[in-house]
Amino acid sequence: MPLADPRKIAFVRSDYALVEPLSTRWADNDVYGHINNVIYYAWFDTAVNRVLMARGLLDPNGSTAIGLVVESGCRYHRALAFPQPVDLGLRIARLGNSSIRWEIGVFSDDAPEAAADGHFVHVNVDPTTRRPQPLPDTWRAKLSDLLSTTGGAL
Repeated sequence: MPLADPRKIAFVRSDYALVEPLSTRWADNDVYGHINNVIYYAWFDTAVNRVLMARGLLDPNGSTAIGLVVESGCRYHRALAFPQPVDLGLRIARLGNSSIRWEIGVFSDDAPEAAADGHFVHVNVDPTTRRPQPLPDTWRAKLSDLLSTTGGAL
């Protein structure tokens, strides 16, 4: 997948299959008075794992497979700060043989454009050997509604 033009404007809410609210916390702000960049990656992880758990695809204590993050990235368009509420948009850009490319948009207030957009790639691995294994058909069925038709974020 080619990289998007870095000058491209931010994605909009309608580019995402699912948008859910998330609260910011006092500890999310850094010394510069805005949400620290590392927090965005925690939000990405939270959004994806919340969906996987809600759809019965992830049980942290008993899953027969785990998703390891092998790539991630984020573009920042506008600063956010506590106590500003945020919405996370989520979509899947690619369901591969053993991997999923997740894309996430971070929206503030009622802003139509993302304050940040990013991605990460999960590789489905055996929890013991840590070797890649194919995504189960049940995953494809339960995640197909999140597949994007708008293209990749990064």
